[in-house]
Amino acid sequence: MSRNREFDEKVVLRKAMELFWKQGYEKTSMQDLVDYMGIHRRSIYDTFGDKRSLFLASLTFYETFVIETFTGIISNSTTVKKAIRDVFNYVIQSAELDVYPTGCLSVNAAVELSLLDQDIKRIVTKMFKDTEVMFEQMLKEGRKKGELNEELNPQITAQFLHNNLVGLRVIVKTNYSKEELESILDLMLKVLD
Repeated sequence: MSRNREFDEKVVLRKAMELFWKQGYEKTSMQDLVDYMGIHRRSIYDTFGDKRSLFLASLTFYETFVIETFTGIISNSTTVKKAIRDVFNYVIQSAELDVYPTGCLSVNAAVELSLLDQDIKRIVTKMFKDTEVMFEQMLKEGRKKGELNEELNPQITAQFLHNNLVGLRVIVKTNYSKEELESILDLMLKVLD
């Protein structure tokens, strides 16, 4: 008869995600995970597998977190242009709030691990492509509603927006001021005019 888990799997997975996000994969030891997640090493292995498996689960959890966050932002925006601006503003504001680690776990994983681990490369590429599809759908909707120029290419523009989102998620980790970041955003969004 197996014992019932004495922890909420989503809560401890969120903690693992936050620690990997903050420290990166290589700098996070199993002992760091035990301490931060507040569960026994054996429980980590029994529930998630090894460190790499836990990291992969954390990436999947992060993707769900980002999708839910962006979906909420988009659904509360009155226009497509505003929705796109609000997504970028979220990245800028989240760096100030210090609720989550600064930057982006998927960007960090791409930089740190995608050349070394084909599974991580595949997962991160899918996450990036999903974000591009999100932008592309928004741009198509904006064209359909007459908010955006008919000549705007949704696919290429979506790739451009995603590339800038990735760049913004990196630059928020530096000492750029909020005003500088907002100026960059203003210039970048002129592509939608």
